[in-house]
Amino acid sequence: MPLSNSQYDEILREYDARQLHNQHVLEERTKAAYEKLPKLKEIDDAIASCSVAQARRLLDGDTAALSSLREQIASYREKKALLLQEHGFPANYFEPIYTCPDCKDTGYIGFKRCHCFEQAAIDLVYTQSNLKEILQKENFHTFSFDYYSSEDINPATGLSSLDTARDAVLKCHDFIEHFDDTFSNLYFYGDTGIGKTFLSNCVAKELMDQGYSVIYFTAFQLFDILSKGVFKKDEDATRTHQNIFDCDLLIIDDLGTELTNSFTTSQLFLCLNERILRKKSTIISTNLGMNQLADIYSERVLSRISSNYTLIKLFGADIRILKRNR
Repeated sequence: MPLSNSQYDEILREYDARQLHNQHVLEERTKAAYEKLPKLKEIDDAIASCSVAQARRLLDGDTAALSSLREQIASYREKKALLLQEHGFPANYFEPIYTCPDCKDTGYIGFKRCHCFEQAAIDLVYTQSNLKEILQKENFHTFSFDYYSSEDINPATGLSSLDTARDAVLKCHDFIEHFDDTFSNLYFYGDTGIGKTFLSNCVAKELMDQGYSVIYFTAFQLFDILSKGVFKKDEDATRTHQNIFDCDLLIIDDLGTELTNSFTTSQLFLCLNERILRKKSTIISTNLGMNQLADIYSERVLSRISSNYTLIKLFGADIRILKRNR
């Protein structure tokens, strides 16, 4: 994800702070363990002395003595593990602490940016912290079927509002489970307040937790950025424009609430088509049905969505109103 030098430096400072914090936690943990079990420090000091001796022998070319030193170190470590176990400490108690074990809090795996770096870049560029706060409240653990009626039947499908919601959740889980090996997209549509955005957030939370890069925009925000990149040649908007095509998952919320014109129509087609070509997944939530979609955004947009998206229509009572009444 393209970043300015100042943005890149800011992210690296965050990694430095993370490493210092985790190192401090480990030091405090070690100090507390030594106070409780002085024998632990004796064993660690012995391991350190043997390690230094081993390094010296290796530098002197004395390979014959190395095997005995290795045996001593292994013996000390075995005693240490046993002592920890006897006093209820986990076996990895003294191992380094990492917020991201994949890159060990460096931001890189080899010469490639780690997934946590990519998400940090997204958080910085798009101020996704607000989204993260929402995802703590709106996720599969907090999703409830209680707001969907088993008596409200859709005559077109014969399914109740409740059965429709259950089917939608199953499709979301399938989307997540096969995100790596099957290219797919989701199109949530239906009336206001029936859980379209909530389900989008549920999917976003699961994928972000797995390390995928997720960008969320309302339709208004998306077209505002696209217009700045095209008309104003804004440098930040141009970088963002590229990131819209490159992120693992793009979420476009409330499509149809923006001011639509020939520009938004062409840009929506460009965005969706380009992401399809790159096999990058997109989730759209909207009040627009298929006929309305064609009327507002053209048959070309309808064709791309109908042939490349899983269409999920929700219906039922307005959940926001039900929550307020309860």
